[in-house]
Amino acid sequence: MKAIARTIHEYHEALSDIDRAICDRLKTEIDQSLPKAESKVWHGSPVWFLEGNPIVGYHRLKKDVRLLFWSGQSFEEPGLKPEGTFKAAEIRFAAPEEIHLARLHRWLAESKSVQWDYKNLVKRRGILKRLGE
Repeated sequence: MKAIARTIHEYHEALSDIDRAICDRLKTEIDQSLPKAESKVWHGSPVWFLEGNPIVGYHRLKKDVRLLFWSGQSFEEPGLKPEGTFKAAEIRFAAPEEIHLARLHRWLAESKSVQWDYKNLVKRRGILKRLGE
């Protein structure tokens, strides 16, 4: 059984070369675009938070790496697919070359201003409220 990664570095170390290249690129771009975000391994995956609210994260799947924006269904920039029953949206990458940096930067910019309050989801008994409204 694999040990659970406690840090993003440990998470990356456990990946194949190609998956590590994808995740390294994503981490670099996320860190640069969200300098005030806290990052950590949360529920087994690297996730970035603004004021305790999850914003973006990624996870290795069987065939690719999923980049998930918790509020992505509300973004204006196209290219993300809805994921789950709330407001999250994703895109998947099988190679680092598939990452379109300009589009990624636009999603990351939107992730700062377009946020649903996941931090208080349990307190609100499963009801999401958009922050800033």
